[in-house]
Amino acid sequence: MHILVSNDDGYLAPGLKALADELSTLARVTVVAPDRNRSGASNSLTLQRPLRVQQAPSGYYHVDGTPTDCVHLALTGLLPEEPDMVVSGINSGPNLGDDVIYSGTVAAATEGRFLGLPALAVSLAGRDNQHFDTAAKATGVIIRQLLDQPLAEDTILNINVPNIAWDRIQGYQATRLGFRHKAEPVVQQRDPYNQKIYWVGPAGPAQDAGEGTDFHALEQGYVSVTPLQIDLTRHDGVSSLRNWLQGIEL
Repeated sequence: MHILVSNDDGYLAPGLKALADELSTLARVTVVAPDRNRSGASNSLTLQRPLRVQQAPSGYYHVDGTPTDCVHLALTGLLPEEPDMVVSGINSGPNLGDDVIYSGTVAAATEGRFLGLPALAVSLAGRDNQHFDTAAKATGVIIRQLLDQPLAEDTILNINVPNIAWDRIQGYQATRLGFRHKAEPVVQQRDPYNQKIYWVGPAGPAQDAGEGTDFHALEQGYVSVTPLQIDLTRHDGVSSLRNWLQGIEL
């Protein structure tokens, strides 16, 4: 098996190395990742300039673009043969609820799914003294299960792992996305030329975090596994919208 590994924290991120090392025990691994932190890049593609690729002494390829650029480039021309799976991570910090809309980690997995491959996004819910080894091991377990019992081809798994030692993990839970309160206000400052600048505020706290959500599973010490789909259509709203549109006169 051949696995493409990417992320949004950049090719030097410790989570990326932990993931690549773990998956190397299961398969041949190729790493194609951004040359720097591109968190929050979502599904953006670079279309107005060419992309440059370099190979680090580690063997990792790094790209001066977004996570989506990395996976798209890898699967449509960079690699001599197509891999069997795309795994993105391990992100430094969780990707829960609304986070998946902005997440470059999830976007890299989504691009893999767009291009026809099974895809996983992996995040660790912590930023200091992180147990990347726990998240890497949890991912390896899930991939072994996928090899034994494949899921539907259009499924993306969004995996969030508690920032605790492996022996404290309570198990795995199938979850749905919760959601957050609205983001905190932007932080206004002045640059050295006294011009106003703005920092995007932090994400809001959890609002829908009850039993069954990804937030709740993490809080209880479980690995949260949420199935995502690319189709954003609100199918239960199509019929009512059709009726609503009939009231429009040209």
